[in-house]
Amino acid sequence: MQARLFKADALLMLTALIWGAAFVAQRLGMEHVGPFTFNGVRFALGALALQPLIWRMQRTRANEGRSSDLHQGLASTRLIRYGLLAGCVLFAGAALQQVGIVYTTAGKAGFITGLYVVMVPLFGLFLRQRAGAGTWIGAIAAAVGLYLLSVNEDFSIAYGDVLELIGAVFWAGHVLLIGRLSPGMDATDAVKLASAQFAVCSLLSLGVAVVMEPIALAGISAAAVPILYGGLMSVGVAYTLQVVAQRDANPAHAAIILSLEAVFAAVAGYFVLGEVLAVRALIGCGLMLGGMLLSQLRP
Repeated sequence: MQARLFKADALLMLTALIWGAAFVAQRLGMEHVGPFTFNGVRFALGALALQPLIWRMQRTRANEGRSSDLHQGLASTRLIRYGLLAGCVLFAGAALQQVGIVYTTAGKAGFITGLYVVMVPLFGLFLRQRAGAGTWIGAIAAAVGLYLLSVNEDFSIAYGDVLELIGAVFWAGHVLLIGRLSPGMDATDAVKLASAQFAVCSLLSLGVAVVMEPIALAGISAAAVPILYGGLMSVGVAYTLQVVAQRDANPAHAAIILSLEAVFAAVAGYFVLGEVLAVRALIGCGLMLGGMLLSQLRP
């Protein structure tokens, strides 16, 4: 049992590392392509990356005889509808994050995006879910941290930070939406839903890119490494690792480890892009991370 827990924690740590480093890849990709082109291609790759896993899981389910043809048809109709809904919300969050990262650092983007962890239990109040002291203390700590990280001495806030904050609202909404849609799904349908929403997000992003951005194969080729990392590693591999790990992981451990995504984003930004945060910003990051953990461990 301990070995399985250790393996799950190790996989979650790798997931957080991949997601944190993805902020650097997203930043580097913007040197060659527009934000909507980047998202369109990387989410298409993410959707394709999940197809082998879906095929294998479907084979296992068919061999076990767990669903009839009628059930499969009903599930497909439901998954298409759910995929469209989740994909639209995912598109909003991803678009705001990607545009915002053009105007802010990878480290700041990681921490501000991570605020969705605090927002989820607060938004849950509208769904008549209870929020305990940890949620409120965590929200206050995160708000103070956000102020120290993003608000300047003249009480102004960077444009990119505003976009990342609005994006965090959509990420929180996405978590709540998936929480409403996924009950009753088995692992196969859950991964299918993930692939469907990635495909919808890709199509919407490419549609906006065609209208708003110059799309050139030379730019996509120049951004190939960041796009491949963002699509195959951040979307495809990391999501799969999370699904596998959280089957055995302790929920408290998972909350702590996945919150480290923001820390990895800041560290990767420092070593790869040379981004340096001032002492005031570092204190803000610490408060935000503490707020994230409190909201999860003491909800």
